[in-house]
Amino acid sequence: MSSRRPVLRNRPIAALAVICLSVFVINVDATIVNVALPTLSYQLHADTAQLQWIVDAYTLVMAGLLLSVGSLSDRYGRLGWLIAGLALFALTSAVAARANSADQLIAARAAMGVGAAVIFPTTLGLITNIFTDPVPRAKAIGLWAAMVGVGVAVGPISGGWLLEHFWRGAIFMVNIPIALLAILGGILFVPPSRDPNAPRVDVPGLLLSAVGITTLVYTVIEAPTWGWTSPRAATGFATVAAILVGFALWERRSTHPMLDVSVFYNRRFSGGSLAVTASFLALFGFIFVVTQYFQFVKEYTAFQSGARLLPVAISIALTSIVGPRLVEKIGTTALAAGGLAIFSAGLAWSSTVDAATDYPEMAMQMLLLGGGLGLTIAPATEAIMGSLSTEKASIGSAVNDTTREFGGTLGVVIAGSVFASIYSARIASATSLGGFPAALHSAIGRSMALAHSIVGQLPSAHATEVRVAVNDAFLDGYRVATLVCAGIAVGAALVVAWLLPARADQPATTKPTADPADVLS
Repeated sequence: MSSRRPVLRNRPIAALAVICLSVFVINVDATIVNVALPTLSYQLHADTAQLQWIVDAYTLVMAGLLLSVGSLSDRYGRLGWLIAGLALFALTSAVAARANSADQLIAARAAMGVGAAVIFPTTLGLITNIFTDPVPRAKAIGLWAAMVGVGVAVGPISGGWLLEHFWRGAIFMVNIPIALLAILGGILFVPPSRDPNAPRVDVPGLLLSAVGITTLVYTVIEAPTWGWTSPRAATGFATVAAILVGFALWERRSTHPMLDVSVFYNRRFSGGSLAVTASFLALFGFIFVVTQYFQFVKEYTAFQSGARLLPVAISIALTSIVGPRLVEKIGTTALAAGGLAIFSAGLAWSSTVDAATDYPEMAMQMLLLGGGLGLTIAPATEAIMGSLSTEKASIGSAVNDTTREFGGTLGVVIAGSVFASIYSARIASATSLGGFPAALHSAIGRSMALAHSIVGQLPSAHATEVRVAVNDAFLDGYRVATLVCAGIAVGAALVVAWLLPARADQPATTKPTADPADVLS
């Protein structure tokens, strides 16, 4: 076997397939639980805040660890870390499948985030070292970006199918054979690479960033319960600001920073990072609310709800592949900013839906927003990675991945919290519910799943009245949350148009280790 391994590892396309499979499975898991939220709410008795934590525990832990893990994989070997991350991801997926309470599932999802954090930064680092010529590297990154976006969009589809045919734990068990296949492919086809001069782990920076991000997410999730202007919320946001300022000051003074903040002086790096963050923030926020719209308002099954997100996956896949070719003609600025503007238009259009909206209209909305996202993420990712040397590829990948996961985490937090605030306020003020006990009001306002469970137990004369009030409250929350996501996307488009240069001043050039241009062209 050892004599054949170098030959197998001289196949960059096979290596790229393994890398794409690895990044696909961890991004599927970022959203696969969205379509299961009603099921989890019923079976685990989870309220809206717990549902947000079930989604966000995974991406939150991933975002908190990516930067430090990127540095470790640079130092100790990217392939070994990829395989270790896949093994940990498979193990913790099995634990999540057996969770019997909301708190157990939140903890298991956090553990899965550790495995994903080990996998994610190694993928772009490996691509950058395998595809050293800028043209094939851009195409490889385009495929990588497509797998990231498609994984996020396919999550609800696959989750819905699994829920209809198996028990709820199947949405996690499915990760195990995929991870094992990727491990085998990594051993056979992926060449090892490392940076022996990578700095040691920045423990204070790791702790400050993790505590700061966690405090921010916790504060935003709980703010609807506390009140957005309450002393607890104000204290939480002030604490976040202080911690993140401390993190930035520490990183500037540290001799071995986890994040070299000087890279953000590069406008291609910072502009690309902003575009990626805004894209995934808005996408995750939209998916969080639209999957519940399909199940609660349209009363689709889990699989029907997931399948109706297919236009997002298709449009992301197609435009992510086309994006790198368009960059050569119109430049990164026009494509990334234009993609964000198109994405925003699709989100704004989606905010107009009501209970009677036909699916073909929603499919067109999702094709538009997915197409805009796909046009944005591939050139933005190439702008980030093209700004760094191949020796620092994994830390650059970690920054890129952190922006994605941090954006996705904030998307669920912001959209979920805005929705929860509007929904509970509308329920509290609904005149049609005025004759019902206060305890019923409170229970209905906690979550849509609980509201629908209560509706099913009411006499038919009252059930219709309550259902209409609940759906109206949901739609108001959905519209505002979607418009907030659209506003963030259009704001990012304006900043990216000003900040991000159209082309690199000097393309990265390094000594090639392989030339797969003919294969990728």
